[in-house]
Amino acid sequence: MPVLEGLWSPDLGLRDPGLGVGVRPDEAPPSPVWGPLGTPPVTCGGLSLALELPALIRQLRAAWRARRGGPRGPERSQAGTWVEGGVAEVEEVEQDTEDRRAHLAADCRLSAGHAGVLLAERRGSYPLIDLRILNTSAQQGEVESGTRRKVKRLLSFQRYCHASRLLRGLVPHTPGSLHLLDDDYLGQAAHMLSKVGTWNFDIFLFDRLTNGNSLVTLMCHLFNVYGLIHHFQLDMVKLHRFLGMVQEDYHSHNPYHNAVHAADVTQAMYCYLKEPKLAEQLSPLDVFLGLMAAAAHDVDHPGVNQPFLIKTRHHLASLYQNTSVLESHHWRSTVGMLRESGLLSHLPADMSQDMEQQLGSLILATDISRQNEFLSTFREHLDNQDLDLQHAPHRHFILQIALKCADVCNPCRVWELSRQWSERVCEEFYRQGDLERKFDLEISPLCNQQADSVPAIQIGFISYIVEPLFEEWHRFTEPSLLSQTMMGHLHKNQARWSRLRHAHAPPDAQTHPLAEEPEPEGGGGEGEDIP
Repeated sequence: MPVLEGLWSPDLGLRDPGLGVGVRPDEAPPSPVWGPLGTPPVTCGGLSLALELPALIRQLRAAWRARRGGPRGPERSQAGTWVEGGVAEVEEVEQDTEDRRAHLAADCRLSAGHAGVLLAERRGSYPLIDLRILNTSAQQGEVESGTRRKVKRLLSFQRYCHASRLLRGLVPHTPGSLHLLDDDYLGQAAHMLSKVGTWNFDIFLFDRLTNGNSLVTLMCHLFNVYGLIHHFQLDMVKLHRFLGMVQEDYHSHNPYHNAVHAADVTQAMYCYLKEPKLAEQLSPLDVFLGLMAAAAHDVDHPGVNQPFLIKTRHHLASLYQNTSVLESHHWRSTVGMLRESGLLSHLPADMSQDMEQQLGSLILATDISRQNEFLSTFREHLDNQDLDLQHAPHRHFILQIALKCADVCNPCRVWELSRQWSERVCEEFYRQGDLERKFDLEISPLCNQQADSVPAIQIGFISYIVEPLFEEWHRFTEPSLLSQTMMGHLHKNQARWSRLRHAHAPPDAQTHPLAEEPEPEGGGGEGEDIP
């Protein structure tokens, strides 16, 4: 496996310090006796733990039989029968493990203490104990509920596949086809997919129509639109497995940082990738990375911010040394799921590793603490007019800016959508504040519901984060119709929040003349389809 030294790609020449774990060329080669890790073998009860799982299982079985030394065949006891049944289950696990062993062996998913390996994670972001784990998870009701959810998602994916065949004109003529099951989906969700490139796309409605499967459905559709499945020779089963893992690792109990937010950011990213100035210059790899980073940029978000993780001494804060903690976790979790699903396992190792690193560069760019860094660089490029989109590093930088815009674009949506997102993110802030109050911690800024109102938070967010960024994006697009539309919505929503703040009333309790005012020139009406 090629050496990974920080965040670097041969095509881009990008490097973010402190993001990857590398092996220096002058390090001694691994010990031929101890194996590739250069560490002495670990044993437990005489069994070597350096073995791979199938070999370890076989060794455990042999040791058990030798120690048992009991009767065989029909003379075995009831306890022996139970043990043999357990061994049969282990054999099933072993068979399943054999199928992935080659890929997982290449992954080397190790702890942070082992150098030379890009750390890959899955889950583990919760700042507190998940009390649901303490309940009896094997209760019949919970199992049936989880099964029903999985069946719904599978049915929705099957409906998508059927819909995509119909949209391509591949209508099955077999009389036994169950078209009636897909009528509702084709009539509503598929109609929405046909307008997925419009700025007034209602992601909340789309999520309901897809049974909470909006992220998987949207990503499969966009991969089909761009021909990425064919271009990268992706296995459709592995793709669905990966996307399902990503969607599952978003936590639906988060009011804001959930899979619907990821789908919303992905839809916005798609709109930005279609910008005339950008679309003709992008390669299939650029599009693949942009969509993947948008879908996974907040995966396994715990619903609290980085300062909370630092002051509670969360293990993720220690792992990433209090720097881009959440973003690093989102990236490493994505890498873990890519490897676990085997989505890129058919590609050359150096190519898949480069794609993982570029995904990291994109996801890490969403760290809000680096806002001024990216904004000043973007402004400098525009002032000097030296952006060359035929140059791979410049295209990658614009993808970083586009993802940052997509991540904070809620104030640029129509009021009905923008207000919902604003209330959701503030609710998540307030929950963190309640948690901090409960444990006698200092309440973080914007998290005190008694002092920080939704209008006040949104006005500050728009003024200091969103507006400066989108003004530069407006310059970059020269400006496009979409950019004019977003700026029109942004100024309108900003004025509306200002009125609500002065009125000291919740959004639903007020009706303002702004609702009936015409859109600014080039802004587009709320019912228009802006490409």
